[in-house]
Amino acid sequence: MSQLPAWSDAFASDQVPNLPALPLEDAREWAFGGSTGAGVSVAIVDSGVDAGHPAVGGVASAVAMEADDTRDEKYRAVEGPHEDLVGHGTACAAIIRSLAPDVELHSIRVLGPNLKGKGLLFHAGLTWVVEHGYAAANLSLSSKSDAMFGPLHDIADRAYFSRSLLVCAANNQPGPTYPSQFASVLSVACEPGDDPWMLTCNPNPPVEFGARGIDMEVAWTDGGTIVATGNSFAAPHVTAMAALILAKHPGLTPYQVKAVLQAVSNNAASD
Repeated sequence: MSQLPAWSDAFASDQVPNLPALPLEDAREWAFGGSTGAGVSVAIVDSGVDAGHPAVGGVASAVAMEADDTRDEKYRAVEGPHEDLVGHGTACAAIIRSLAPDVELHSIRVLGPNLKGKGLLFHAGLTWVVEHGYAAANLSLSSKSDAMFGPLHDIADRAYFSRSLLVCAANNQPGPTYPSQFASVLSVACEPGDDPWMLTCNPNPPVEFGARGIDMEVAWTDGGTIVATGNSFAAPHVTAMAALILAKHPGLTPYQVKAVLQAVSNNAASD
């Protein structure tokens, strides 16, 4: 097994406590039984998405954030089909599609070919999410920059209050990164196991949920796949579950979605 990324130790079997259950007779059936994610818009803020990859099955829209010093905003949004510069965004999109086949996917490219990007463009991508009213966004990326703490905190709060759920992967290395450590987002790390539906709730954040993300075969460039490990691949599992919940229960706030996810977690008490 690959070495676990940072934050995953909270989901070791001997560390996870049982949590009080919500008063639901069958929490998972109530939460998303029969749901396919239809009618829910999900943004992939990443390296782009290969819309033609067979595991993705198309995207509803695509936009690339590019630096542009000739503008007051210092960036421009280039709308239209684009490629995935790495494969990372395609992997996340395909995971979401595998669990929530009828979601409406939107690609927002903010990373370059080295899987790095400017904080300005990351912030611009999140602003795009809020301004376009996407129900959820998968953020399998984060920023270590202290300078971005304030701007990312502000846009994460804007997303929270506008009912756009931000699902954020924790960084694979120890240390604070943003916005995954903000209370206004839903933070995720990976845990051992092969079940794509497994979900564990951690009552001692900053990382709130654990999901599959170790030694996974994931979609990548040129219609292919690779085997990879990372918190990046745990987050889209939770994004998909959130989309299923929102499709079945439209109008839930991010806070309420978190509560439902806790209720369907593997460590939620059964009585």
